[in-house]
Amino acid sequence: MTAPPDTDVIPFGEVTEAQLREAFERTDYVADDALTTTVLLSLRLGKPLLVEGPPGSGKTELGKVLAEGFDTELVRLQCYEGLAAESALYEWNYTKQLLAVQSDEGSVADEGSVFREEFLQERPLLRALTAAGDRPPVLLVDEIDRADEEFEAFLLEVLSDFQVTIPEYGTVAAETPPAVVLTSNRTRGLSDALKRRCLYLHVDPPSFDTEYEIVRRKVPELDAAVAAEVCAVVERLREEPFLKRPGVAETLDWARAVAALRTGDTGTDITPAEIERTIGCLLKEAEDVRRVDDELLERLRAAAATAEERMEG
Repeated sequence: MTAPPDTDVIPFGEVTEAQLREAFERTDYVADDALTTTVLLSLRLGKPLLVEGPPGSGKTELGKVLAEGFDTELVRLQCYEGLAAESALYEWNYTKQLLAVQSDEGSVADEGSVFREEFLQERPLLRALTAAGDRPPVLLVDEIDRADEEFEAFLLEVLSDFQVTIPEYGTVAAETPPAVVLTSNRTRGLSDALKRRCLYLHVDPPSFDTEYEIVRRKVPELDAAVAAEVCAVVERLREEPFLKRPGVAETLDWARAVAALRTGDTGTDITPAEIERTIGCLLKEAEDVRRVDDELLERLRAAAATAEERMEG
């Protein structure tokens, strides 16, 4: 992959729409005008971007694409229930501190403290504040809705001033704030305070045409006609009342599975038997898999049969 022309020295706040679109194009990320504009405003205004949508819709991928497309570091904080501030920010290397105290080198006596940078272990948030380079990193706070409200309040404080005070060490502030992307699957509601400080983007399941373009870019080894059938089948599956409808991630998994199985000349039509054998790529709940009966398989086959006409249209 070629390096982005001249973008390695341009601050996020000065990125143009053309440069953002070029970064998306280079990383094969399909973005419509609304998404592109919202991301651009987030970068230009220096505001965190809160991205919500169903699982597998490409929310996490957006943060990865920004880091790759602009050739900067991706710092990822994966949230989970019970996540503590210390786990996300910093902790002291107590073993190293103890060894320093017990050693005969005199390093502690000379410096007067074991609470120094050499004993400080950076976690994602502190790393995002202190990362060096021509451009600050992209901080991806993934699935913030899985963390509890106390951590959300702590994160809000950090993102407000992009600095943190370590009691034994002092205040650490970012010379240039990172670009921040927060994702949420809406497993719980987020606070109004967090939402007010972010630009908001809701990612819906893509249209047939958009998903077809995504599959063609990400799975180029798959025949174009079959790629269209894959997208048509997934689109039809999303109309069913499943516990978990397939997202773009599942579409890509299935497309790669179909491509891997079609090593010979097996024709272009996706058959009901082929769908049934590979349904585990698309559906991840036992109850959903049991709903795939002969009648539904026939409806999926019929949807696939219309794919070529829709692709031409």
